Amino acid sequence: MKKYIYITISIVAVFSALTISCTDDFVERPVEYSIDSENYFNSKAEYESALIGAYDLLQTTFVNVLMGEIASDNTLCGGNGPLDVPGYQQVDDMIHTPVNDEVKKLWDWMFAGVQRSNYILEFKDKIEFEGKNQIIAEARFLRAYYHFELVKWFGPIPMKGDRRFAPGDEKSIPRSPVEDVYASIIEDLIFASNNLNPVPSQAGRATKGAALALLGKAYLYDASRTNDVETYKLAAAKLQEVITNGGYSLVDDFDEIFEMDGENGPESVFEIQYTDVEGGSYGYMQAIEGNVAVGFAGPNSYKGPFFADGNNFNLPTQKIVDAFEEGDLRKEVTILDMDAWVVLHPEVTYTKQNEHTGYFNRKYIPRTRNENAGLDLKLTSPNNYRAIRYADVLLMAAEAYQKSGNDLKAGEYLNKVRDRAFGDQNHRITYTGTNLYNAILAERRVELAGEGFRFFDLVRTGRAAQEIDGFTANKNEVFPIPLEEIQFAGGNWIQNQNY
Repeated sequence: MKKYIYITISIVAVFSALTISCTDDFVERPVEYSIDSENYFNSKAEYESALIGAYDLLQTTFVNVLMGEIASDNTLCGGNGPLDVPGYQQVDDMIHTPVNDEVKKLWDWMFAGVQRSNYILEFKDKIEFEGKNQIIAEARFLRAYYHFELVKWFGPIPMKGDRRFAPGDEKSIPRSPVEDVYASIIEDLIFASNNLNPVPSQAGRATKGAALALLGKAYLYDASRTNDVETYKLAAAKLQEVITNGGYSLVDDFDEIFEMDGENGPESVFEIQYTDVEGGSYGYMQAIEGNVAVGFAGPNSYKGPFFADGNNFNLPTQKIVDAFEEGDLRKEVTILDMDAWVVLHPEVTYTKQNEHTGYFNRKYIPRTRNENAGLDLKLTSPNNYRAIRYADVLLMAAEAYQKSGNDLKAGEYLNKVRDRAFGDQNHRITYTGTNLYNAILAERRVELAGEGFRFFDLVRTGRAAQEIDGFTANKNEVFPIPLEEIQFAGGNWIQNQNY
């Protein structure tokens, strides 16, 4: 049986005091048991429970993945109609404003992850026990992960060190500059990579390899911002550690990666675990345990083999279809061509909906479920999100090496990915310089299509304005801070440029 770190627990007592009934004799009755946030963390088990709460917010990153594709030139929003989830529709058209429900969810949920991580770190010195450094390292990895998502989407963000935010902080704590956010992320990940175990105790828990990979990615993004060669070298060095010592490898069959049997496989550096437990609802999606990005991506009213009914979101464009070279085995795994599929399976029926392109995101599309599966199948897809794959590590290393002057190493890692993509060594790239760099970025697009990275790759390399319809330079590189947050801050936070 698949073992998940995400289990259903009650953490209300962790964050709020228990109450007793309001009776006349309560003053004379001794309190038998009372716990609140300030007197928690009295055992290893309590630290572990709080850590599970911090991991739990990773499941909300389905919105990050969806928007990372929809905001790019890879996909159209789709949906059942032009008003289906207006927040996504606005992002697709690059007309999103500070009043956008999906953007606010992203802000709220990622900061909730920071808050839960900081809760552990605020009390990190309360007691000592065996294995404590591992727990603290996991908490710092998670905080870095959430901070990284926030800085990518919003630029400068407020930070409070190892303490939780409290009401009123928004009026006194400033938004930290991007360089300070990256410095914090890097510091957390250096600690995590030095203290995490190479092998996880449970599927989905952070490892030394995951911390090194995310550290390399943070250096790469920071270097893209500053074009600093030394930072590119740091990125290359950390990613090289993953390649040399991580024990990861490319899966021979690309198709295997995204099926249930391929979860937590040798190519998975960090994987967000999902279950078929409902947990929440359309009105309470922060508690959802299934991968909503998958449920949303399927063809509407689909009946037929292998795939399942969905909500018609995240539709691949002709541009991404045409980006694949002839003979690239990844194309059919990445893109479901419905016309071709219906020819193979004449019994298939589905309903064409908003912005129909004829294509669906095959990597993250609902699969046929057990006929006894209950609940809302669009909210309970158990398909994990492959947050960091080894192929991504190789391509990030290729980019970092190329930008720091080592074309030979860059080409080596690029071609490892291409050899798997074509099933031979006849499609290797021999370019150098700018041509090699462009080839690496092109490879990232097709290798990682549908996985939520395209928008940020375009932004950090300065190509978003020329590739994304409606993108406005000096504005859409980051998203607006939700209006409510600006209002709460009372002038302490200034809205992002041109919003």
